[in-house]
Amino acid sequence: MLIKLDQCPAQPWKNGLGRTRELAIQPSFDGSPVFLWRVSIAEVDSAVPFSRFPGVDRVIVLLEGAGFNMTLDGRQRHALTTRYAPFAFPGETQVDVALAAGPTRDFNLMVQRAEASGEILVWQGPGKRQADPATVLVYCARGCAETGDGVLGVGDAWRPGTAAGAVVVLDDDAVALAVRVVPRHI
Repeated sequence: MLIKLDQCPAQPWKNGLGRTRELAIQPSFDGSPVFLWRVSIAEVDSAVPFSRFPGVDRVIVLLEGAGFNMTLDGRQRHALTTRYAPFAFPGETQVDVALAAGPTRDFNLMVQRAEASGEILVWQGPGKRQADPATVLVYCARGCAETGDGVLGVGDAWRPGTAAGAVVVLDDDAVALAVRVVPRHI
């Protein structure tokens, strides 16, 4: 299934201080805040704290802009200023940000820690990549990528489903983010 970012409406962050576009959520309950995992694109255009998500592991990847400096629980600092470099942190952490230079856009994975683990793999073209059964979503961050359901342009995502042998073909300058979620209890 293909997902077009421009067809995902912007919605407020949990704390109401920013905007996000939800690409996919599992399970997909209408309007429910409960999820096993969730993938979204956030727009950060001011120095506001992130929403807290107790019991959730988060992974964030800078997509556009100069990025920002994160301060986690007032102690740990992380510069999210390199594109396509995943950074993981606990969702209950107090995260304050200072923009490096203007607005940014970032890719987010959230996973219920007690139920599953998640990661974001960065695939760079050219070439073929195999989506294993744990791959729940592939996002085209740069260039183009071909899937069994069609071509992904920048901002498009693909849900490969459970079919074995799902292949993504990346063009020369493509970058795709492959989201993997592995349940803890099988």
